[in-house]
Amino acid sequence: MRAWAAGLVVLFISEYVQVTYFYGTFESVERLESFGGRLLLVHLPNAVCVALAAWIAGRLHREPFRDSVPWHLAAVFGVPLFAQAVNVGVHWGRASLEGFVMSCAVVVVGAVTGYAVERLQEGER
Repeated sequence: MRAWAAGLVVLFISEYVQVTYFYGTFESVERLESFGGRLLLVHLPNAVCVALAAWIAGRLHREPFRDSVPWHLAAVFGVPLFAQAVNVGVHWGRASLEGFVMSCAVVVVGAVTGYAVERLQEGER
């Protein structure tokens, strides 16, 4: 539970900073018309936020449960999957196919990246 709570707090704070400061500075209608603009300004920053949340959840997952692969995977991937479920629920009737597919890709890429970084750090111990 501590890992999920920390991951949710980190995801909330990083997404808030991204929406408040990053989008406000760089987002414009012209930039978001192209797929590359949406990828650069929306999807990649979201992947970074998800990766950060997954990494923090993995780092704070406590012993002896972190030695169990299923428990550790649940701790790391729980927050990104929960965030994706909420995202799909909120945008169910309004999302395009591209938006749905890209949000799924963002969650997968971000969660796997956060898990990989956490595992690399665990190997250094």
